[in-house]
Amino acid sequence: MTDSGTVPARRDGAAHLRRIRFRLLAGLALLVVAAMFLAGPPNPEAGLTLELALRLGLSAIILPVLASTLAHRVLGPAEQLQVAHEKLQHMYDQARVDALLDPITSLGNHRAFQEEMLRQLEVARRDHRTLALALVDLDDLKAINDDRGHAGGDHVLGAMGRLIAEGSRPSDRGFRIGGDEFALLMPNTDAATATVVLKRLLARALSGEARPGAGAFSFSAGLSAYPTPSGDGQKLFRQADAALYWAKRHGRTDIHLFDPERHGAADDVRSTPELAAAVIEVATRRLVTPLYQTIFDLRSGRPVGFEGLVRPAEGAGFRDAQSLFVAAEAVERTVELDLVCLDAVAAGVKLPKSAGYLAFNLSPRTLETEQFQVSDLLRILKPHRIRPEQVVLELTEREAIEDLERLRENVERCRAAGMRIAADDVGAGNAGLRLLSEIRFDIVKIDLLLVQGGALRESAMAVLRAIRDIGVQSGATVVAEGIETADQLEVVRGLGVTAGQGYLLAPPTRNVITETLDMDALADADRFRRAWVGDRDSIATSA
Repeated sequence: MTDSGTVPARRDGAAHLRRIRFRLLAGLALLVVAAMFLAGPPNPEAGLTLELALRLGLSAIILPVLASTLAHRVLGPAEQLQVAHEKLQHMYDQARVDALLDPITSLGNHRAFQEEMLRQLEVARRDHRTLALALVDLDDLKAINDDRGHAGGDHVLGAMGRLIAEGSRPSDRGFRIGGDEFALLMPNTDAATATVVLKRLLARALSGEARPGAGAFSFSAGLSAYPTPSGDGQKLFRQADAALYWAKRHGRTDIHLFDPERHGAADDVRSTPELAAAVIEVATRRLVTPLYQTIFDLRSGRPVGFEGLVRPAEGAGFRDAQSLFVAAEAVERTVELDLVCLDAVAAGVKLPKSAGYLAFNLSPRTLETEQFQVSDLLRILKPHRIRPEQVVLELTEREAIEDLERLRENVERCRAAGMRIAADDVGAGNAGLRLLSEIRFDIVKIDLLLVQGGALRESAMAVLRAIRDIGVQSGATVVAEGIETADQLEVVRGLGVTAGQGYLLAPPTRNVITETLDMDALADADRFRRAWVGDRDSIATSA
């Protein structure tokens, strides 16, 4: 698999190196002028005097020494950083396929689905083609896990992965996008044809063909297609999800094609004006609840900071933060929502006196706007007695960068006010790698999927090492996100990553967790728990 962002990222780095070389040449030119000045004005009548000869000799010695020193000081670190970035990009390209695969089903994961869906929608719009999307939910997976243990549940997930891979057409792309949720993208396919494909897959699942010797299983599915019934590509997922929502609550083991009259009120399928009104309502009434996840020093176990998160409050009309921000992006209300969430996080926190920093998530869109003022952030923080030097702004990259130069300028203004800047989810996509080469960050946060993959795949380990090296070379603190198992903790600690966060260490909570952790004891306890659960699952499966 190739990535369209690879070449631009390398061109950006090469352009940066060319700019440095130009400055070096300009410096050399100035040195030549200085040497000519030292030599003094030419005097044809005087000839080659002793003084003039000495000046020329000194210039001939000093000029190469100064040029060599300047080249070493300017080009050396720049070329080292460029080589490191190119090495990271190369390893990232190698690891990308692995990083976008679900290990249980060998299908693409949620991030792979998002990228492929955007690409397929663009092709469908540009070439006036059809595109169908099916969202699939396994029926009663929880009951299977309870009866047969998680090993039994994984067996069914693997069977569903094989069914999609072997039972769909060569042009179709399957993904596992959640615990028991799958997606199937079908290019050049209308809604009627997609319905036939899904019915064939359901028939094979019910017959037991996809799981020889282990019985049948079933699923529910929701369908939509572009441009009919979804004339708006951004609504394609929400419409398929609404049809799935209906199927799961009306008998299951069925396939529903989106129908505006039947499914329009289900889940979150609203028109753009309705979504805009819902997001404005959340922003106006501050309908978000702040949560805080502690970031720990992985050597001492001490808390070094807290990441502020939000979730929609009761009655907000959104089931989770992701759906809220997706809606805000669709109706161009990201900036407004960002500031409301920042205010909620600042108002809800009670930082201990010995606390490190408080991290706020911001979309680059907020820092790209012409209206952005650092004073607006300071005005939000001041009533809550949060000092700028306690603040870290995490660029979340929920949206693509549009104005990199203005983003860079505003980042530097925030830094000048005392705030620090973090690159969030580095390793999740090429945009993060591009930002890492274009903006100086104080903190680099490694994406959770990369951290979790590092315990399983050497390709992910290579990228982890490279990102760690980039952080060390630039003087940034490296934070590992999504640490959920003792193996993952061992991997990042072994790489020398000094800080981390994740459910193994502390889940997001309403109040900050300030206790020091015993990292070794925590890892031992997790291994014991997983070994015990694995033994129990094995006994249940054999029984």
